[in-house]
Amino acid sequence: MKPSIVVIAALSGPAVERIHEIQQRFDPRMAAELPPHVTLIGSSGMGPISVHTPPERLREALLPVASSTEPMSLHFEPPMRFMQSNVVVLPLDPHGPLRALHETMVARIRSAKIVAERARFTFTPHCTLSFYRELPAADLRELLTVRVDDAVGVERIQAYRATTPSSTEQLFALTLGETP
Repeated sequence: MKPSIVVIAALSGPAVERIHEIQQRFDPRMAAELPPHVTLIGSSGMGPISVHTPPERLREALLPVASSTEPMSLHFEPPMRFMQSNVVVLPLDPHGPLRALHETMVARIRSAKIVAERARFTFTPHCTLSFYRELPAADLRELLTVRVDDAVGVERIQAYRATTPSSTEQLFALTLGETP
């Protein structure tokens, strides 16, 4: 990661440990950066937020979104290669409650005039299984056969700042549905 701020939906539930084990096996570098998650701001849909943004300002913009959004339960679709690359992801319903959360967050960030880079892709909710590692063909085939059938929960959003290409620091966490 280059120096920037991202906002993720932290995943919870029994499937999270299994997802993390898969990430550690197929891409240990990525698995060490952040817990299993869905990137809401900083990847597809809206690019990374400027590293110069005061965390308090971003938190203030996102607090009403988090408090008005109820926790959710989500189901993954089978793994796929993302945008014809070697990145392998577990996709989620692109039209469900996660999209509504993303769109509301984007609107709040824009109305607060917080600077963010342009996104390279439209919002495609997913949990990444392998990003950095160039997988041998056999590993890629194996990873694409993995299934995660258990639901995952989204109960909070978290903001992280990339401090180096391989480390991050959590800036804050907001619990969904919690009144401040």
